[in-house]
Amino acid sequence: MSSLVEFIKGSYSEFRNKVEWPKWADLQSSTIVVTVGTVVLALFTFGVDSLFSKAISNILTGLINLFN
Repeated sequence: MSSLVEFIKGSYSEFRNKVEWPKWADLQSSTIVVTVGTVVLALFTFGVDSLFSKAISNILTGLINLFN
């Protein structure tokens, strides 16, 4: 049990004293980059999904009209 307590104490000490936290400006710029990338990826996915949906709809409509 004491090894667990020592591990937690050591982890806390390293967390407080040895971890280098990013500056506020770095966090803001990273957040902007991630947000823009997410929006671009979402728009791309929406576009590809719309194209595939339209293509499949046209193919199925053509097949239905072919056999009627």
